[in-house]
Amino acid sequence: MKISIFGLGYVGCVSIGCLAKNGHHITGVDVSAAKINQINSGLPTIIEKDIDTIIAEQHKAGRINATTDYKKAILETDISIIAVGTPSTSKGHLNLNYMFKVAENFGEVLKDKEGFHVIAIRSTVMPGTADKFATIIEEKSGKLRNIDFAMVSNPEFLREGTAVADYNNPPLTLIGSQNPDAANTIASLYNHLPGEIVITDIRVAEIMKYINNTFHALKISFANEVGNICTALDIDSHKVMEIFCKDKDLNISPYYLKPGFAYGGSCLPKDLKGLKTLAHDLYVQTPIITNIDITNEIQIQRAVELILSKGKSKLGFLGLSFKAGTDDLRNSPAVTLIETLLGKGHEICIYDKNVQLSKLTGTNKEYIDQHIPHLSKLMVSDINEILDSCEIVVVNNREKEYENALQNYAKEDLILIDMVRMKSLENKKGYIGINW
Repeated sequence: MKISIFGLGYVGCVSIGCLAKNGHHITGVDVSAAKINQINSGLPTIIEKDIDTIIAEQHKAGRINATTDYKKAILETDISIIAVGTPSTSKGHLNLNYMFKVAENFGEVLKDKEGFHVIAIRSTVMPGTADKFATIIEEKSGKLRNIDFAMVSNPEFLREGTAVADYNNPPLTLIGSQNPDAANTIASLYNHLPGEIVITDIRVAEIMKYINNTFHALKISFANEVGNICTALDIDSHKVMEIFCKDKDLNISPYYLKPGFAYGGSCLPKDLKGLKTLAHDLYVQTPIITNIDITNEIQIQRAVELILSKGKSKLGFLGLSFKAGTDDLRNSPAVTLIETLLGKGHEICIYDKNVQLSKLTGTNKEYIDQHIPHLSKLMVSDINEILDSCEIVVVNNREKEYENALQNYAKEDLILIDMVRMKSLENKKGYIGINW
């Protein structure tokens, strides 16, 4: 394919070399005459393992060239990859001036170009950037997205020092677009690479680089906080984290990485509090660990505000225990949520077949007596009593019984608030997910 790449910095240079090596003819575009001259002399614009050899070989083979003439580059190629810089401003926002200047250039050129053009943004950008890029083109050219041109988000996940190896061995290739043909065109550039090709919504693709790198920063910082606590206790922190990483079912897995309601139960809150207290007693600062429960409290408050925003007074709750299949009410976010809404004067009904008040004992009973002392007056034994009488039904636990009852129930004005994401219910009228 004939491809133009805008921006000859780190990502652009690696992309030029690797795509040319895969047999494509690449035109690099940049405002820097020095970078243009380097590429046209068979030299890379960056210092990176193997890229010098690749650029030299592909230049000699006649598959790469560079120019400042963006018009010629766009007219003579069918695909353009945008890899211009998106530096941070002093306030943490992205400076997208270069990005949108390129969009204006495309609008100017596509106005007179016949044929369909695919534009893939490889730069790190915030969600909505591709949409604005397309709007600028439409306004300047009179052409229409998905008819005359299409936008694709194709974020890179290259690490400095191993960028060529990362390009050739990605864990996955991510492509976002509203246009299936454009997505498949960009996917064809990577079909020979290992790793799954994931085609998704364009805004999902745009945010992924930020999510990935923030999680990497979180992991490093969490490990360092653990290390600081262990050092104060004269414990081998590397041995601790080595054992931690051996658990691939829960610790290093997708298991807990699903947005939803707050955590609860006896173990997580108790052990988190214990580790926080230990760090405090050792005079070790652990801001990440210290603030985990604050995020949890914010999630409960988010649920409160979501329910209050609907302006209804009769509320029904499916599930009271902290998770499905148990009667454990200790630190259940549902209990906290209901306690808060009772305090605001709402009429509440609760159904949970796992919670039998006569069998509650010990700390479980003490907890509920402290938070909802009149729980027996709120509990019902028939799920239909909640569905028939309540204006809002809140699903707190992933019980098949709840899913079946709600799938088969039709009530025009019923608002359904889902804390656990039962996907089979998402098309029902009045459905709202807490984070989806």
